[in-house]
Amino acid sequence: MSDTAPSLKSRKVAFRGGGFAPRMHRWVGVMVFAALILIAEWGTRAGWISALTLPKPSDVLATFIGLYESGQLFKHLGPSLSRLIVGAAIGTSLGISVGVLIGLFSYIRSGLVPLVAAIFPIPKIALLPLFVIWFGIGEGSKYALIAFGTFTPTVVATYGAVDNVDRSLIRMGQSFGLSWWSIVRKIVLPGAMPGILSGLRISLAIAIILLVAAEMLGAEYGIGAYILEAGSLYDLERLFVGVAILSILGVAVSALIGAVERRVLDWRT
Repeated sequence: MSDTAPSLKSRKVAFRGGGFAPRMHRWVGVMVFAALILIAEWGTRAGWISALTLPKPSDVLATFIGLYESGQLFKHLGPSLSRLIVGAAIGTSLGISVGVLIGLFSYIRSGLVPLVAAIFPIPKIALLPLFVIWFGIGEGSKYALIAFGTFTPTVVATYGAVDNVDRSLIRMGQSFGLSWWSIVRKIVLPGAMPGILSGLRISLAIAIILLVAAEMLGAEYGIGAYILEAGSLYDLERLFVGVAILSILGVAVSALIGAVERRVLDWRT
């Protein structure tokens, strides 16, 4: 017993809860993208992927470089970013505000939840002609479509996040004599923030989809207009450049939300 006691005391027990705290390994994602690009390049050069189906990634990169050097990249990207930022900012800010009100007040919930449930399933792209009639063919209809498309999913995510806040924390705040506003500011909103940010990921992805649809109707410049022109000319290299730009934009938006999560939700670590 005396011989085994020191070894028992010095033995370490491995922490087994790591699966509940996942870590991000960015190099894995980079390797997956690189592997897919290399497979596509090899397949198109070897001939078992038809050039009519998928262009060479190297040709797509050369087309992207040409677009950048000609200055056309920023002529298309600038208006798209402006429309995305303005429309998404309007839709998500209104959506978060309305979602919080629905989560906090019973009468507002009773009045607005059926309305949100009625308009949520409507395909927002189908409403584009209506927005053109209301706001014209210019920027107003594009802002309105993106704002409306991001509004409803943000509302649903926000009041769902407020509903999921641990009620025992709210009762604890009440037992300590916190005011209603203090409970909302210090308990409800921080507790709902993970769900709100998760909803924003979905809403901003929808905003990019609606951006492309809006720019395909009556826009001279924009990523959607660029893709529409490339598709009409059957120019696969330019078409895939437009798709790649949208993918990069989606990754950038996701990274931005991730940075906000790390800053705002540092209390979870």
